Amino acid sequence: MGRIHVLSESVANKIAAGEVVERPASVVKELLENSLDAGSTRIKIQIEAGGKKLIQVTDNGCGMVRDDALLAFERHATSKIKDAEDLLSVATLGFRGEALPSIASVSRLHLETRAPDEDSGTVIEINGGKIFKVEEAGLPAGTAITIRDLFFNTPARKKFLKAESTELSHIASLVTHYALAHPDKHFELHSATNAVLVAPPVASYGERVYQVFGKEVLDQLIPVAAMQPLERVGLPQPPPWRRREEGEDQVPVEPGEMRVHGFVSKPEIQKLNRNSIYVFVNGRLIRDRLIQHALTEAYRNILPPTVYPVVLLFLELPSGEVDVNVHPSKTEVRFRQQSLMHDFVRDSVRAALMKARPVPQFMTEINAHPTASPSLTPGFRSDGSRSGPGESAVPRTMYAAAESQGFTLQAPAPPPITERLHFGVEGIAVDGNAALSLVRAPQLVSAAIEKDSCAPPLPDDAEAESDLAPSLASLKPLGQIRDSFILAVNHEGLWIVDQHVAHERVLFEKVLRQRAAQRVESQRLLMPLVLELTPAQQAVFAEISEELNQNGFEAEPFGARSVAIKVAPAGVEAAQIDHMLQELLDQFSREEQELNLEKVRARIAASIACHAAIKVNMPLQQNKMEWLLAELAKTECPMSCPHGRPVVLRYSMKDIQKAFKRI
Repeated sequence: MGRIHVLSESVANKIAAGEVVERPASVVKELLENSLDAGSTRIKIQIEAGGKKLIQVTDNGCGMVRDDALLAFERHATSKIKDAEDLLSVATLGFRGEALPSIASVSRLHLETRAPDEDSGTVIEINGGKIFKVEEAGLPAGTAITIRDLFFNTPARKKFLKAESTELSHIASLVTHYALAHPDKHFELHSATNAVLVAPPVASYGERVYQVFGKEVLDQLIPVAAMQPLERVGLPQPPPWRRREEGEDQVPVEPGEMRVHGFVSKPEIQKLNRNSIYVFVNGRLIRDRLIQHALTEAYRNILPPTVYPVVLLFLELPSGEVDVNVHPSKTEVRFRQQSLMHDFVRDSVRAALMKARPVPQFMTEINAHPTASPSLTPGFRSDGSRSGPGESAVPRTMYAAAESQGFTLQAPAPPPITERLHFGVEGIAVDGNAALSLVRAPQLVSAAIEKDSCAPPLPDDAEAESDLAPSLASLKPLGQIRDSFILAVNHEGLWIVDQHVAHERVLFEKVLRQRAAQRVESQRLLMPLVLELTPAQQAVFAEISEELNQNGFEAEPFGARSVAIKVAPAGVEAAQIDHMLQELLDQFSREEQELNLEKVRARIAASIACHAAIKVNMPLQQNKMEWLLAELAKTECPMSCPHGRPVVLRYSMKDIQKAFKRI
């Protein structure tokens, strides 16, 4: 007798449920996406026991007629696509037709739905994949799906669920992100004890951010917006079987354009992992290594290599340019033009950072440290525990909206700003309430900030933060602190400049300019420097030797495992050359990803700048300090050194006046 047999439908559905339904948040995600695809403008979600006992999603979308409601629980039944070609341009969040039957197979499901043009609605009850009841009823237009006792018939899956507070935090994070991605819709999330999120519709993404997370984190993010027409890169012709026959009128197909808008954090906000990076592609929340790498590259030489920024980005491009059918839970996508998308995101974010040039605030930087602790999930403290009965789970700016729904809320003390900047379960902000203008231009551009009559007020010193170069150019040095930090003043307040990293930033950009023009200054050593290499260093040296030559080094083999350095970049002391090269080779040998020319060039330039720069504990004359501040003002990125440390700190006049109790 053969060993291969066909699985029963119930087993197949449970296997599919294992792919689609990982935890209660997965159920909420599928139902929420269905509601958005149905054109809903108001979505309410009710949760009990972290979703283990109850998940209820109610919307005012298009609803379903009786036949469609029954057919929706068949595997691979969907209204989103019809044939294979539709998979090439999926414009909806859901399309597989597996979510409802998979969820119904591992829960007790109750469906109430009515199409607006129908006189009566349909009620369906399903337990563990078996239909128990189908009847007509008087219902409001839209759909309400109630899921009870998730995984009641698969206890092995149920025991892998986490604590109720943990599961609720995942759901709150998910709903918050979709609320941010759809500011024109009304979202509500309620647990058994309180209103976790109440977000009425607003006019812009910036207003949604302000509405959900409040003004306290408002000045910690930089808005980003850019666009690039796809015709610039040249799309290939469609295959012959899709082209029109000769003689017919040929209507040129517009290739469309790529757009990106959203918010990225200032350099002083640093995270230990990538959990604070959230990217939406055509309204779909995704996790994509390509985009994450592009963001890392955008922050290169601005953030230290071991920390990550806070990012909320929305990418919009023609549906034919992205394949969403690569993962059962639809959290991964593939871009048709990957290198183009990578460079577009990298350059857009980089341009926004270069334009904003944010200045680290003195007190903010003192308290800043890399953190990965979640703390702004509505309904949770920074330690992960749930709010008590007398404590609010809703941010301050949501009180009015919550009270309009009949809730009485009491405000808790807010956690520190650095703990709340975490999109997974924390907050985001933008410089004022900015209406993002997507600018069409030959080159990538950063966001244009437009004033909005209904926008919240800008901070008093926001104007000064928007452009760092004039501020630095107007600085007057007063002296040094321990021959290491330059103390300077201007009309904005008191500035402290780290003389070593300031000179390092100046030299770093100078080396890059000289390398681009192939005019690197070098010096010939009196005696060649012999450098002993390990096998790993030998392999790296062979790979980067050409770039070392282009940056002012001249080396030749000297024995089996040694090289002789005859020429080195100007400004680097002979005693530092050995240490600098050893440090460079060790960095590249530990690199996990494949080296690219741009990364090698930046690393070498950063190392040369670091070893040639003014050191700490070095007294400087007045004219030398003035020269350094003037040169720093001319750089593209004066707020951080090539290794990501802050160059300048500002104690604003407002901070000084507050400290002296004058305001």
